[in-house]
Order: sequence, then C-alpha cells, then structure tokens
Amino acid sequence: MHKSFTKFSGISLCFGSLISVITMALHPAGGSVEHILRIQHVLIFSHSLGIACLPFMGFGALGLSCILQTGSKASLLSLFVFCLGLVAAMIAATVNGLILPQFLSDLTARPVDESIVNSVVRYGHHINVSMANIFIFATCISILIWCVLIIQTQKLPKAAGYLGLSLLGFGLICLLLKANFTNLYGFRIFVAGMVTWLTTTGIRMIVKGKSENKYAGSEGPGLPPL
Repeated sequence: MHKSFTKFSGISLCFGSLISVITMALHPAGGSVEHILRIQHVLIFSHSLGIACLPFMGFGALGLSCILQTGSKASLLSLFVFCLGLVAAMIAATVNGLILPQFLSDLTARPVDESIVNSVVRYGHHINVSMANIFIFATCISILIWCVLIIQTQKLPKAAGYLGLSLLGFGLICLLLKANFTNLYGFRIFVAGMVTWLTTTGIRMIVKGKSENKYAGSEGPGLPPL
C-alpha cells in the first residue's frame, strides 16, 4: 500500500470525525411542527454538514482496512459493515434534516389536517430511530473487528485496539443500564465515543504514513525487482 495513501486516509478519517462533532454540536432538539419550522434552516445546515462528512469517514475507513488486511480479509468485512452504517446515517439525515423541514414548510401554504401532519412527523421519527440503530450497531461491529485486528497484527499501536474495546465495553454497560442512544443526547454520547476512537486511530495512521515515507526516503534507490 502506498505510504501517502495511509497518511491521506488518516487525515480524511480525522477530518470526517471533526465535522461529525460540529454536526452534533449544531444539531437542535426536535419538537412540534411549529418548532421544526422555526429551526428548519439550522436543521438543513447541520444535517447537510453531517452528510458531507460521511465520504471522508468512509475513505478513512478504507485506509484503515487496507492497513489491517490479512489473509482472512476480515478488515474488508469490517469496511462493508461500517459503510452500511454510513448509508443508514445518510438516510436518517436526509429524511429528518432535509426532507421533513421542507415538506412541513410546503404545507404551511395550504390548509392540511393536523392529524395527518403529526402522523408524517411520527413516521419520520421512526425512520430516524431505525436508521440510528442500524448505524450504531454497524459502527460497533466494525470497530470491534478493527480493534481485534489491531491487537493481532500490531500494524498500529495496540493501545488503539484496547481503547476501542474499552469504549465498546462502556457502551455495553450503558445499554445494560438501559441508556437510550437513539435520542439526541444519547446519540451525542455515542458519537463522542466513536469520534474519540476514529480520531486517535486516524492520527496513528498519519504518523505511520509519515514514518514509512521517511524510512523509504532514507533507504536510497533500491535494487530493481528480479
């Protein structure tokens, strides 16, 4: 694998994680139809930002999976599971942050039965919760596989693997205590834990790429392949 790819994918992973933090910081709490209409511009902007960070996180995950690739190709399985979670996050952000505010805004121009509007809002909420559950589950599975591979292969510092397993253990304890990760504040806690691991791992990928480039440059011209 080219060393610059390791470095660039690590930067992409850190950048995507940073944007996701900004997204959660800007994300307002939901509420009534009137409340959604008042904050529709903030909703659209924050969710657009969240969708924009997903390709960067996916590219960073590709780089991580390439680093940890073994004969079993388990790292590629982790990549596909993680991308499934990113697709679920995109669907949730699109429905809840882009479609719903614009749909409700269009309804203000003509009289509509309030019960129908509330039913649509509830339907959007159930889609959001379902997609959030898929995203959380897929992310946890993929990070678990990556952490095990990090510890086994030692292609990245073992501390990254143990950190991820610790965060997953903490999340499991929270679930046993009946914590709800699908509401806004619970989801913020989950994203904070995910971003902590992705960012620290991305930094290690950047360091690995730099050190490999430096080592390759110090070797001088090599012998032609046989």
